[in-house]
Amino acid sequence: MAQPQPPQSSTGVSLSARLLLLTAVFVMIAEFLIYAPSISRFRKVYLENVIAESHLAALALEATADAMVSEDLENELLLHAGAYAIVLKRAELRLLALSKDMPPKVDRTLDLRDVSTAYWLPAAFDSLFQDENRVLRVIAHSPKDANVTVEVVIDETPLRKAMYGYSTRILQLSVVISLITGGAVFFSLQWLLVRPIRRVMRSMGSFQEDPEDEARIIVPGERLDEIGEAERQLAIMQRDIRAALHQKSRLATLGAAVAKINHDLRNSLAVAMLVSDRLANIADPEVQKVAPRLFGAIDRAVHLCSQTLSFVGDGTPKVHRSLINLHALALEVEDMLKMFCEGDPKHRAVCELEWRNRIDPEIEIEADNNQLIRVIENLARNSAQAGATEFCLDARIEGERIAIDISDNGPGFPPDAKKNLFQPFSGSSGRSGTGLGLVIVRDVVRAHDGDIELARSDENGVVFRIELPIGNTS
Repeated sequence: MAQPQPPQSSTGVSLSARLLLLTAVFVMIAEFLIYAPSISRFRKVYLENVIAESHLAALALEATADAMVSEDLENELLLHAGAYAIVLKRAELRLLALSKDMPPKVDRTLDLRDVSTAYWLPAAFDSLFQDENRVLRVIAHSPKDANVTVEVVIDETPLRKAMYGYSTRILQLSVVISLITGGAVFFSLQWLLVRPIRRVMRSMGSFQEDPEDEARIIVPGERLDEIGEAERQLAIMQRDIRAALHQKSRLATLGAAVAKINHDLRNSLAVAMLVSDRLANIADPEVQKVAPRLFGAIDRAVHLCSQTLSFVGDGTPKVHRSLINLHALALEVEDMLKMFCEGDPKHRAVCELEWRNRIDPEIEIEADNNQLIRVIENLARNSAQAGATEFCLDARIEGERIAIDISDNGPGFPPDAKKNLFQPFSGSSGRSGTGLGLVIVRDVVRAHDGDIELARSDENGVVFRIELPIGNTS
């Protein structure tokens, strides 16, 4: 079955394109944060220049004896200052004034003699976003002489036009800075980040096509940053996957071979069992001495063959759920094993196992009856083979799940066996014989959406804890 291919990234949504766009956006945001105080500063300086020019224009009155000038000169001075009227006030209350005959009505008075810094920012945007001309009366100390207060009546439109021109220049500069910065970031990230990531992506895609081809494993570069570490970890992961696939292929081949010789092997073992049964009837002391060993060897061979074939051939166990009483199920397994022992004395250890069924008779779950019998039977056989004389089952309900504790009084698992307890052919260490019994138990439990763990293992015995969903028991 073909694997779905991930969507291919296009230039418009590539990482580098997004980074370029984000860089431009962030630069524009930074420029706006700079622009806001800059435009307020520009407005402040503009008004201060108007005050200074108005002061200089009004000083022409001091050159005359009667503080009066001709109408033409007065209009020229007002035109130079861009004002309708100019008033100078000194500390000694001397008053000098330039004014047109009919100055317009003042719409707003701006007293700049005692304003805080916080005033300039909202005032700048108030002027900037105004769409009608307003007549402003501006009052401030003259920058030429702090003892002189200047009052000037001006139009706001020239101020706003000047602010628009300044804003346009700031915007043009911001766009240029954004493009330069964004381009530098784009090419830097393209070289340092995007290209190596694409190389990793190509390696992953190539490896996916043929994981067993060693040539498709990425060759890590010499970078010491996160990209270099990612390449090295990817190479390790690809090698591990290739080794695991190679091992699974060999195991699959082995399973196929075992399945093919299954019939002949069973026939051979059947013949050996018939011969061993006849040997048991021979009264020769030497034969009677050797026969139990032969029985044990044949029995272990049959058990190993059965479990190996079960592990290789079953795959994921199929679960057919039904309502099960756990107490009754444990009794059924106990009776089944004892009947089996009566017909085959070679399994005397299982037959002599003392069962302690402490499961509440009221507990019921939805599960596969045959599969759970298989689980308890395997664990009981393992306990008997380990030398245990007691086999105990207990259960309790925890919310929507049930915890089943299965324990014995055997010697416990050796340290090496604990590490590979649920690994095929690795977890026996003399306890379960083949190492497959617990693997089969785990597969059955997981097929029920549950799990199994070794809760305790010491000289006092072993406790396995199985957790299963209760299911709909209503």
